[in-house]
Amino acid sequence: MKALDRKLASIRSGSYTPNDFILADAKDGDVALGVPAPGPLQGGGFKTRGAHLDAMEEIVRASAVDVMLTSAANGEQLAGRGLFADSPVTLAIRANDTTDIWLPRGASYAREPSRPFRTASLERVRPFCDLGLYSVTFNNHLDRDYATLEAYARFREDALRAGFRHFLEVFNPNAPAGLAPEDVPSFVNDTIMRALAGVTSAERPLFLKIAYNGSRALEELVTHDPSLVVGILGGAAGTTRDTFELLAQASRHGARVALFGRKINLAESPLDLLTLMWRVIRGEVEPAEAVRAYHAVLGRKGLRPQRSLEQDSIVTERALLQG
Repeated sequence: MKALDRKLASIRSGSYTPNDFILADAKDGDVALGVPAPGPLQGGGFKTRGAHLDAMEEIVRASAVDVMLTSAANGEQLAGRGLFADSPVTLAIRANDTTDIWLPRGASYAREPSRPFRTASLERVRPFCDLGLYSVTFNNHLDRDYATLEAYARFREDALRAGFRHFLEVFNPNAPAGLAPEDVPSFVNDTIMRALAGVTSAERPLFLKIAYNGSRALEELVTHDPSLVVGILGGAAGTTRDTFELLAQASRHGARVALFGRKINLAESPLDLLTLMWRVIRGEVEPAEAVRAYHAVLGRKGLRPQRSLEQDSIVTERALLQG
C-alpha cells in the first residue's frame, strides 16, 4: 500500500497520529511559470527540465515525501523511469491549469479573474497515473465562478469514467470583486462547503489544498466537517522559519496534509529540509530549533545559505504572525 493511502485510512478512521501526516512535493510549476520553474542557477539563468526531473527522482528514491505532484508531461517521464512501481511515493499530476496560474515572464493574465482551462487529458494520463490535482479559484464574480463550477462538474464526470482520483485545490481569490480582505477566509471556507454540498462520495476529492488563512479559519473548516481531510499549500518560498512555522501551526490547528512547492524547490538542500520538516511535524523539534539545525547541516556540507541564520529565523508571512 502506498503511504498516501495508508495514511488517509488512518486519518479517516479517527486514529491519526503525527506519523500519519501527509507531505507532498508540488513540482508542477512548469504549468505556471514555464522555463523558470526548475529554479535559478547561481551564475544566472535557470535549471533545465532535465535537472528538474533528476531532482524529483532523487526525492522519490529517498521516499522523502508521500506524494510527488508534477505536470502531466513530467509525470509521464518519471513514471517511464520506473520510479513509482515499488515506491511508497504516489505520483500525482496537475489535472487543470486555470488562467490565474498562467505566470510567464512579462504576462498579466493572473491579474484577471480566474477562468477554467484544462490541458491534461485524463485518457492519456490514466495509463501511468490515477491521481490528480484540480484547482479552482472563486472571486465573488458570478459569471466566472459559475463557469468554474461547471468546469469542475465536467472534470468530476470525466474522472469517474476514467477511474481517476483527485484532490481539490481552492486558491484564495486572485481578483476579487467587492470582497474585503478580512472576509476572504470565511468566503473561501463557505465556497468550499457550498461547492461540495452536492457532490456524493464517489466524486469527492481525497483531500483539500488551501492557503493557510490563520488558525481560526482552518479550525472552522476542520471542525465543521471532520470528514474533509484538509491540507495547506506552501505559497511563496519565504524564510526557512516560515516553512517550519507553517507546518507547526497548520498541523496544530487541524491540517493533515502539506503540499509545498517553492519552499522545497528553492531550498539550498531540499532533502535536508524535508528531513527537518518531518521532525517538526512529529513534534521532535520546534520551528526555531529546526532553522538552527538546518543551517548547521548547510555548514557541514559547505553549502552557502541564502540568508543569515538571524534573517532565516524570522517569521515573515502575515497569516503565521497572527498565530
